[in-house]
Amino acid sequence: MVIALGGNSLVKENSNNSAEDQLEVVQSTCKHIVGLVKKGFEVVITHGNGPQVGFNLLRSEAAKEQLPPQPLDVCVAETQGSIGYMIQQSLVNEYRSQGIDKDVVTVVTQVKVDADDDAYSKPNKPVGPFYEKEEARQLMHEKGWDMVEDSGRGYRRVVASPQPVEIVEYRAIRALIEQGFTVIACGGGGIPVTGKEGKALAGSAAVIDKDRAGSLLAGLLDADILVIPTGVSKVSLNFRQPDQVDLGTISLEEARLYLEQGYFAAGSMGPKIEAAVTFLEAGGNEVIITLPELIEDAVLGNAGTRIR
Repeated sequence: MVIALGGNSLVKENSNNSAEDQLEVVQSTCKHIVGLVKKGFEVVITHGNGPQVGFNLLRSEAAKEQLPPQPLDVCVAETQGSIGYMIQQSLVNEYRSQGIDKDVVTVVTQVKVDADDDAYSKPNKPVGPFYEKEEARQLMHEKGWDMVEDSGRGYRRVVASPQPVEIVEYRAIRALIEQGFTVIACGGGGIPVTGKEGKALAGSAAVIDKDRAGSLLAGLLDADILVIPTGVSKVSLNFRQPDQVDLGTISLEEARLYLEQGYFAAGSMGPKIEAAVTFLEAGGNEVIITLPELIEDAVLGNAGTRIR
């Protein structure tokens, strides 16, 4: 089972985004993950970093008079380390408290993208906090940021989000899993790098969607289940509209149809459904989308949206 934790699901709310607040949320989430391990599931974890990489970019912007700004790929690497550390520590502590003899490791992971991907001319991946409309308009004018409205929750900065094509450290990840480690990998979708076969790798100014990277990783690992914890309990049609419809169990064909009909936002639920479709088409059995605290219940069939 590959569990792709959402970056937004790891923060409480805009007013509570300190390291201590995030650690508290991670600790709670890891209890549910260990609950699945106790039930016999072998888990591999990846995670988003949209809010966190945005916070790092804001810090870099605020300190630009004293220090050079951090490039986007380095911000992704930093969040892989910081979020990975929190998950790693929380899992180890929970394993010990439950009497489980298992080690945890975070792999700082590079993921190849195509330098000619159309995404570079069409930024659509939200990063950072939510803003009110007027504040977003001011930031667009002052900083030249691209901003979009995100699922009725406010406005966010968007950056390029190219498709992942190769996981550079895949052999190391697989070897660690085979040795019995719980592995955290491809955090934030992986550090985006470009480079033709046999050529040097180079970082790229982008953020890869973690669900797409998680789907790629799950397919390579021949996982049975891809779990996508996020900020809602179920996937919905007409989200936050008077005629909202929550989805329980749906087929791969239904998921494809709803995606084609435009029910899911490009920078929000859209990539999750795309990732689900890709994983199932590659041979996976099931995708589960729900809140982090409901993943145990969802895996047992009692919560969330299941795509089969």
